[in-house]
Amino acid sequence: MLSSHAFGDPGKMKEYHYTGPVEQRFSPYAFNGGTVLAVAGEDFAIVASDTRLSEGYSIHSRDSPKCYKLTDTTVIGCSGFHGDCLTLTKIIDARLKMYKHSNNKMMTSGAIAAMLSTILYGRRFFPYYVYNIIGGLDEEGKGAVYSFDPVGSYQRDTYKAGGSASAMLQPLLDNQIGFKNMEGVQHVPLTQDKAVQLVKDVFISAAERDVYTGDALRVCVITKEGIKEQTVPLRKD
Repeated sequence: MLSSHAFGDPGKMKEYHYTGPVEQRFSPYAFNGGTVLAVAGEDFAIVASDTRLSEGYSIHSRDSPKCYKLTDTTVIGCSGFHGDCLTLTKIIDARLKMYKHSNNKMMTSGAIAAMLSTILYGRRFFPYYVYNIIGGLDEEGKGAVYSFDPVGSYQRDTYKAGGSASAMLQPLLDNQIGFKNMEGVQHVPLTQDKAVQLVKDVFISAAERDVYTGDALRVCVITKEGIKEQTVPLRKD
């Protein structure tokens, strides 16, 4: 029995206009902002990130650091899609435990970087939307930084920035650490105290310009004694 709502006038059916097929769009990715940074020294490495988790003009969390401890000498910084960051770090953690049980030792920073490259490349047709930077100590106890693109290409660097404010951080690091395009400048070795202060300064500057970076700065300093963490407040607007 037809409902009476389907008729306008008694005995007259309402007109329905068919406009053609409608495509429903769905994106499996989202960009949740955030910035990560890593610096390698002679006997230390620093991995730092802000703690803001946002999407568009909404802030989901003000306490979501993007630095994840992998071993006693290795930390990874992940920025991009937060869901993929969590999935990827869980997979890495599981692979590290499997390696520990099989070989009775922990993976080195270089081995973790090579493993992460194969994990990312294995998902190249549906990539993890994550920009990864690994910081730690190599087999000789020297600082090492490895930077990745989302499909597994990686290289070893002395310093690297990634995420939403990377375009602002990288030129400043090129100037202050790499001494790029500078004449008559003495190339002095980077000390741990100077590196930590420089990381704080560049993040304070980035928070002034990038809406996706802010709230607080989490700094992980990796030495042969272990990993020390410190938190520095940033602007919250």
